Amino acid sequence: MDTVLLNPNIAYLFLVGGVLLVYFALVTPGTGVLEIAALFALAIAGYAVYYIPVHTWALILLGLSLIPFWQAIKNVKGRERNLGLSIFAIVLGSAYLFQGEGWKPAVNLWLVTVVSSLVVAFLWFSIIKTLEALEARPVHDLDALIGRVGEARTDIYDEGSAQIAGELWSVYSKMPILAGTHVRVVARNGFSLEVEPIEE
Repeated sequence: MDTVLLNPNIAYLFLVGGVLLVYFALVTPGTGVLEIAALFALAIAGYAVYYIPVHTWALILLGLSLIPFWQAIKNVKGRERNLGLSIFAIVLGSAYLFQGEGWKPAVNLWLVTVVSSLVVAFLWFSIIKTLEALEARPVHDLDALIGRVGEARTDIYDEGSAQIAGELWSVYSKMPILAGTHVRVVARNGFSLEVEPIEE
């Protein structure tokens, strides 16, 4: 078993997998599953790092990759640049972590090429999409209805209903509004919307 775990190619796969899981745990915290899986993968990679000679600069580069990644999570401005820097640091640091002969990494070059390509594509698209989804306004954000235009389906005053954003809403107004009048949402009170008539 030790022979398998101390194979630089196997250790490299566990290392890359652990780093990816850490990144996804940072983006979607709270489940615990990603954190445990990352800890398991990094523990196996750490065992190999302890016994296989490594390049210290590559280990430091892997650690530093978290800084631009954290910036990419927190700030929309410069997100692509920071994410790109982080991915570059992961690819370079993981490929050259284990010492090989001369400038060559100990990990098989074909394995490095394939895994690095998958990591770049996967991290770039999945992290960007995940962050966009997390930052998107909820579909049922009632405040997003303010300013929207609709049509009164009943007479409206203290209460009534109007078709707004493709749905029938409970509405009220400070002045009488006849059914069929175009209305605009001006405020929200719980699940009721305050509307005003739009002058034709």
